[in-house]
Amino acid sequence: MAGSTHASPTVDTVGAAAPPRKARHVTPWTEAWRRFRRHQLAVISTVILLAMILAVAFGPLIWRVQINDIDFTSQLQGPSWTHPLGTDDLGQDLLARMLYGGRISLAVGLAAMSVSVVVGTIVGSIAGVSRGAIDTSLVWLIDLFLSLPQLPVLLLLIYLFRDSLKNVVGPELGTFVLIVAGIGAFRWMTVARLVRAQFLALREKEFVEAARALGASTFRLVVRHILPNALGPVIVAGTIDVAAAIIAESTLSFLGLGFPADIPTWGRILYDAKDNLDIAPHWALFAGGAIFLAVLTINFIGDGLRDALDPRRIM
Repeated sequence: MAGSTHASPTVDTVGAAAPPRKARHVTPWTEAWRRFRRHQLAVISTVILLAMILAVAFGPLIWRVQINDIDFTSQLQGPSWTHPLGTDDLGQDLLARMLYGGRISLAVGLAAMSVSVVVGTIVGSIAGVSRGAIDTSLVWLIDLFLSLPQLPVLLLLIYLFRDSLKNVVGPELGTFVLIVAGIGAFRWMTVARLVRAQFLALREKEFVEAARALGASTFRLVVRHILPNALGPVIVAGTIDVAAAIIAESTLSFLGLGFPADIPTWGRILYDAKDNLDIAPHWALFAGGAIFLAVLTINFIGDGLRDALDPRRIM
């Protein structure tokens, strides 16, 4: 039509679809952390345990009372401003001794756990990838150690080797090494059985068969493909071993076969307090409470890790 104008076509960009967002890559460890955070008791226990570790690590730098300082005017004193946790029968400050002893008790737990996890992982890995006589022999070895009465044998080892190690490396370090080695020697079997079971299940999986078909060596199969997928149960077992080692050290100290009397651990403090429960209950209460709280929080953390590292669990 004459005189009419035609508008040129325009592109409406207002309603144009936005480019798709790039999907966020979620790793298995990220998903495990998300599940762990939903376990409230595990999160609270982690905070409490970290607070205890920070307290025993840096507390002596703030509370500068010496652990062996004796005040004969303040024997068996209850909690006060001068002595927040009270004193023992010699007038020694219990707060200073608890902070110092916490370092040793927690260090024994972590060190013994490391020994048991390393030994158990090595033995379980060899048994899991081997067949025939090697696997059978290692299973027999695991069963043999499991059949031994742990506490009596541990007491015997400490009784036989404690003095010789003290003369070589000193009383504190010698006792520490002996207790850690003894506890670790009787805790690796559970880790080994878990690792072996995981290896038996994983070594026939498709990704392992594919790596084997591409020419991967046995060592590479173990380190790069099987072991990383078997770490979940190992981590959970490690947390349980920490708690068990703390209880074992406390038991040895309570029986008088742990650290010397001048080296306070939570178990040793509890042992020294047993004769004064009627007149100074605070002495045993704080030591026993620290052991109880540490073991309880570690067990809750283990429960949280078990749920977080098991993808079959729905939280």
